[in-house]
Amino acid sequence: MGVDGGGNTVPGAAVPFGFVSESPDTTFSDTSGYSSRGQLLGFSETHESGTGGQGKYGNFRVTPTVGDMELGNLIFPKSDEKAAPGFYSVVIGGPGRRIQAELTSTRLVGFQRYTFLDGVEGNILFDVSARTRRLSTNPKYGSPQDATECEVRFEDATHLSGKASFVGGWNPAPYTLYFYAELDAQPRSYGTYTEHGSQLGNKFAVGAHQTEDYRHVLGAYFSFDTSKTRTVQMKVAVSFISVARAKENMRSEAARWSFAEIQDKAQAAWEKVLGKIVVEGGTEVQRRIFYTSLFRMHYMPHDLTGENVWWSSIEPHYEDFYCLWDTFRTVNPMLLLIEPDRQAGMVQSLLDTYVHTGWLPDCRIAGANGLTQGGSNGDIVVADAVMKGLKGIDANLAFAAIEKNADVNTDDSLKEGRELSEYIRLGYMPLELTRSGSRTMDYAYNDFVAAEVAQATGHHADAQRFLKRSASWKNLWNDESKCIRPRYQDGRWMENFDCMSERVGDGTLQHWDYPFYEGIPLQYSTYVPHDIHGLIAKVGGDTAFVAWLDNLFNKRLYNPGNEPDMLAPYEYIDAGRPDKTADRVRYILSTDYKEGRSGLPGNDDSGTLSAWFLFSAMGFYPNAGQPFYYIGSPVFSRSTLDLGEGKHFMIEASNVSEANRYVQSAKLDGKPLNRAWLKHSEIMAAGKLELIMGPDPSAWGTMERPPTGFDSLLR
Repeated sequence: MGVDGGGNTVPGAAVPFGFVSESPDTTFSDTSGYSSRGQLLGFSETHESGTGGQGKYGNFRVTPTVGDMELGNLIFPKSDEKAAPGFYSVVIGGPGRRIQAELTSTRLVGFQRYTFLDGVEGNILFDVSARTRRLSTNPKYGSPQDATECEVRFEDATHLSGKASFVGGWNPAPYTLYFYAELDAQPRSYGTYTEHGSQLGNKFAVGAHQTEDYRHVLGAYFSFDTSKTRTVQMKVAVSFISVARAKENMRSEAARWSFAEIQDKAQAAWEKVLGKIVVEGGTEVQRRIFYTSLFRMHYMPHDLTGENVWWSSIEPHYEDFYCLWDTFRTVNPMLLLIEPDRQAGMVQSLLDTYVHTGWLPDCRIAGANGLTQGGSNGDIVVADAVMKGLKGIDANLAFAAIEKNADVNTDDSLKEGRELSEYIRLGYMPLELTRSGSRTMDYAYNDFVAAEVAQATGHHADAQRFLKRSASWKNLWNDESKCIRPRYQDGRWMENFDCMSERVGDGTLQHWDYPFYEGIPLQYSTYVPHDIHGLIAKVGGDTAFVAWLDNLFNKRLYNPGNEPDMLAPYEYIDAGRPDKTADRVRYILSTDYKEGRSGLPGNDDSGTLSAWFLFSAMGFYPNAGQPFYYIGSPVFSRSTLDLGEGKHFMIEASNVSEANRYVQSAKLDGKPLNRAWLKHSEIMAAGKLELIMGPDPSAWGTMERPPTGFDSLLR
């Protein structure tokens, strides 16, 4: 689900948050390295899932072939694909040249099994340089990833080791990755190869990037007499630290030659994750999409604890937060509920990154902070943990990290922190700076969560200072346009402005230069999570606000595949219309999420879209960074969340159906509940929310509005 149609999910084998992701690489691929319509290039050890922008990783591609050992056009047809959590298989090649490939993995080790179905000569090529494995290239995000230097060494005929250094791709900072590979069958011949051809029996080779137009190719090959050796297994361990550490990773995670054992362990790890939520009722299709979505949101960031080559620390270490601008909205709040220890580890890792790099990142990959799309949205992930009382978090350190983002101007706002000088001076980001509209909205909410954490840690004067700044979104509100409208430094409004357009100049979409990043002004105007009551007042009251939101949806301007307006369907509740939320959410769930390879409405963005489906299908949704949730319209008759420590929270929806989408009445732990929102503490008390559903809107939830964080922090 989502491998095609821009979803960019990875079809291959991984364990939850494992760094190794054994997956096929194809022609016509996007950031995941895969396209259903593409032909097969081979299988690399590392991937990202669901991301947009620019590709990254795709390291150490392995390609099996039949016939004479050739290094030319390594492109093959594929057929009979099968996939399950922790497993992938495919048949490579056409008639007379078929190979069955099966893949599974651990956190840091890929396990491959190749069965040569035809022919008498079989080969395995190990591409160290990844010269022909360049993931999708988008000029807006820089140059593609390339190897700058690489090395390969045969320790003997069945053991291979080496390293490769890379630069480019998403967040182009350099990184080096080491590997150790082992085969279970003795090859008839082996050697290294370069762009000039193979070197039979050569046991060591190095290569280096030479010019922009000429890049060194380096790899190793093994050849087998397949009349004697039909099946060859190969394990590849990786490490950011050294070859020795890669060897240790193999010894600790995959010492035995048992594909079935590794596969069983991977599937058990996924079963544990998928068992965190049990849903009943709904349709079979809805349940399949639900559990696929739960699966998808457990790919990134990657757990690299023990692999931190960048600094010495005893804290958990995660890389590849790509990006928190996406995941803070849905993925991290879901993990906080069903996997609190995992979420605590991620937050600890973010704070540890602040300690050692000086900044709390918004995006981070392969050991480097950046690229920052909006504000300092790592602040929201950390604040969410503090405000919800997640165990194991140092709240004072959290405040220090968030305070720096709020008070210290960064030298490079695309890498870390915020560009604050003009924002603080003017009360908004001026049009003379890029992404001025969207960054003003992001910065305003960043300031609010800074105020929350300041208040929670006893820094009351700072809390009031940041709270005042969090109203900066109002400085761009234009009463005539009824939306956020950018302004110049001198206060003039942007000319020729269209609240409903994302096109400027020559008609192209300008991600980095346009005043609104990946969205239109009207979409971003809905993004005031801390002051929706203030937004309602600006629009003109409840009735006007409902009509304003209706305009967004009725004109099909709401974008279910992008982040800026993800909260918008639930904001009807703030205006006393939970029935409208039910209508919008049910439509999105049934129309924009499908089974199949193009089943997602856009980039999954590290599980962000998947987690939106999870929350909405169960019938509640977080206002991320604040300790409350909206109550929506569940599609399941019962959803049970495992909160850990033997605690569970249940949502039970009586009479629910496609027609019976409106809540008629509710009880929380047996007591009447007349509001369409829940406190986080109420969920963590491990109780039951009972919803009586019906075919018509009711008065339920129309009177007591959700809290507005802005008002709650006012003196």
